[in-house]
Amino acid sequence: MNLTRSFSAWRQYRQTVSELGRMSNRELHDLGIDRTDIRVVARAAVNKR
Repeated sequence: MNLTRSFSAWRQYRQTVSELGRMSNRELHDLGIDRTDIRVVARAAVNKR
């Protein structure tokens, strides 16, 4: 992975963590996500691209 791709993936990861972190526990529960799993979910979302 080149530097530009790595930086882009990192930014996408941080944005996803931030967006999920702003959600309430109820909203996260509706999505089937536990607050402790936010980073794992964000990493998986970035790795799928």
